[in-house]
Amino acid sequence: MFSVIVKLFLTMILSAAITPFVVKLAYILGAVDNPNARRVNKKPMPTMGGLAIFIAFTFSTFVLLRNQFPSHELFSVFLAECIIILTGIIDDIRELSPKAKMGGIFAASLVIYFLAGIKMNEVVLPIFGAFKLGWWSFPITIIWILAITNAVNLIDGLDGLATGVSIIALFTMGIVGYFFLNMTNVYVSIWIFAMVASLLGFLPHNFHPASIFLGDTGALFIGFMIAVFSLKGLKNVTFITMLIPVVILGVPITDTVYAMLRRFLNKKPITQADKHHLHHRLMQLGLSHRQTVLVIYGLALVFAFISLLYPLSTLWGSVLLTIGVLIGLELFVESIGLIGDNRQPLLHAIQKFVKRMEKKD
Repeated sequence: MFSVIVKLFLTMILSAAITPFVVKLAYILGAVDNPNARRVNKKPMPTMGGLAIFIAFTFSTFVLLRNQFPSHELFSVFLAECIIILTGIIDDIRELSPKAKMGGIFAASLVIYFLAGIKMNEVVLPIFGAFKLGWWSFPITIIWILAITNAVNLIDGLDGLATGVSIIALFTMGIVGYFFLNMTNVYVSIWIFAMVASLLGFLPHNFHPASIFLGDTGALFIGFMIAVFSLKGLKNVTFITMLIPVVILGVPITDTVYAMLRRFLNKKPITQADKHHLHHRLMQLGLSHRQTVLVIYGLALVFAFISLLYPLSTLWGSVLLTIGVLIGLELFVESIGLIGDNRQPLLHAIQKFVKRMEKKD
């Protein structure tokens, strides 16, 4: 284990060392984000930063930690990674349509399902017992990968935001996997920590003021790997194992769900971009760029801590914990106006209740 830790530190150093070369390559290839109405950057910025993470992660898993992983799974997942990275690079240089981007993620998901054999097979529900998913395994697995990949991609709006949130989520996932989920082998947690090390090396270059953006190369790659890693713990799904990764990924999932709800209520296309995401709203409330990122890091840490309580709770304790999380989340979302300033049903209900109580007094 000490040897593994040393190699993870080497992975982090390698990622940090490679990133400046990727900056130069991004300029050469034209992978540059120019300022526009939706961007927060005021000058052209090199993107495609995910390539540095991918190179460091690949070197770590294929060279430094090669003896930790089963060959078939490692090579199968690597093929899927290559599809994702290629999709991201093309998008960063030429900007793909949403359909073409989804096509790339879908193709990589097929590799994960059929070649790597990473999928959801069974669901165990309280009282009802175990259910074999059968042919439902395919659509559920594919939808899970598509949803998580896009959720991480959506929060990549500020320097270091998606990188930092993903580090917190992946580190928590690695800890939970190692201690609680009874995975068949410790290699899954080592695999996750190799990704964490790659992200940690990249973060100093990506934190505000950033010298390079993740780009779709990075956001898609990180989201995709988080989806794959979480599936390793969801092979046989129980109430608890389903909730843990969802809570760990609370920040990107919340932002995605409320973005879809907001667009639906405003009668706009679900895929239409806007400037009302979580980070946009916090900045509109007066927080600086760096303060916004740190607040969302704090929110991610809260979700991470809550996820660690699930394996220690009883079934009913987990149910109550989930209800508490949902109520707290709704209050937070309404207080910052994530859906809209006039859409605060829970806050209005609480205000009415308080006024009634005051009248009785």
